[in-house]
Amino acid sequence: MQQPFIGSEAIARGVLTRGQLRARYAAVHPGVYLPKGAEQTLLARAQAAWLWTGRRGVIAGRAAAALHGAKWVDASTPIEVVAEHGRRRTDVIVHEERIADGEVVRIGELPVTSLARTAFDLARHLPRDAAVVHLDSLAAATGVTAADTSALAQRYRGARGIRRSLVALDLMDGGAASPQETRLRLTLIDGGLPRPRTQIRVSDGYSEAFIDMGYDDPKVGLDYEGAHHASNRVQYVHDIGRAELLDREGWIDLRVVAEHSRRYVLHRVREAFARRGWTPPTST
Repeated sequence: MQQPFIGSEAIARGVLTRGQLRARYAAVHPGVYLPKGAEQTLLARAQAAWLWTGRRGVIAGRAAAALHGAKWVDASTPIEVVAEHGRRRTDVIVHEERIADGEVVRIGELPVTSLARTAFDLARHLPRDAAVVHLDSLAAATGVTAADTSALAQRYRGARGIRRSLVALDLMDGGAASPQETRLRLTLIDGGLPRPRTQIRVSDGYSEAFIDMGYDDPKVGLDYEGAHHASNRVQYVHDIGRAELLDREGWIDLRVVAEHSRRYVLHRVREAFARRGWTPPTST
């Protein structure tokens, strides 16, 4: 009994007595139990939420994205389910919405929104920046695209958040390798610059490197650097060779860290464009 289970069912099957249930297990939802002290992973919490709906709900949103393989979903994220309205729970978000059979897949025993429906819901229900972070991760893990959601946008034209979803889906880019890269890309776009290309491969025929994002014509790139670039000796040595390669191939590589302000990042990019004598086209 390491997975979430319905207590009354376990008692009816003779697996547990009521005394054993009270002594060894804790209710995570009314009637749904886990062993006391058990780690409440996102999968376990999704299973528990599904049982709480009477096995009628469909796991959706961020939890669905994580089950499809997307990264950057915190284990404590509220579990979203498409289901009939139930009594409010602090860690479960119920969406009383229509959902077609073709928009549901099975991952293990769990019914989960399809890739297209998951992307559609992320774009509708989350603020733009948070939505794009999760959409980027879902796209990187699965290859889903905004075009895959077009039929849903037509089917649910009057749905809540549909206009917001079109904005977020249009910004989705599977080339982001971290939430910080997504936010950096949005900083450039919101600053009026053209959309950068992501994961730019640079090679001299012997070695290669990838730039997080950048602009091919002026050869200006940007790389977001986390703390490991300064603290990890192996990474530090690798970065020296990488910087030399990019320099030989004519790239200006702007390194961005968490302490850099939005204004400073945009100033550095525009200054790099000026050094190359390049005027960016109107952003699209």
